[in-house]
Amino acid sequence: MSVGLYADVHVPRPAILQLRDRSVDILAATEEETNELPDDELLTIATSLRRVLVTQDIRFRVMAENWLRTGQRFAGLVFAHQRYVSFGQLIADLELIAKATDSDYWQSRVEQLPL
Repeated sequence: MSVGLYADVHVPRPAILQLRDRSVDILAATEEETNELPDDELLTIATSLRRVLVTQDIRFRVMAENWLRTGQRFAGLVFAHQRYVSFGQLIADLELIAKATDSDYWQSRVEQLPL
């Protein structure tokens, strides 16, 4: 059981590298050259790849919650507010999410870290 993650531009690169060192399947918008896309297009791409979008941008959370209200499906979103989640907690929680859940669990789900 595992789920792939898709990190937007707001997720620090060192966190992405730490997660990869822990064998977490994570793509980064900056590496995929999707970091210039509008938020809705990025969430659509993550959904098409069946990956949970990870962000520290509150606008993504608001957008995903609007999608929930209107019945628009997406592959899941994890929001980690920079003020409330330490670097270490971000890595630990994302590793747990990636390794202990699957894409079916995340269908149209929005979660905020810390867990």
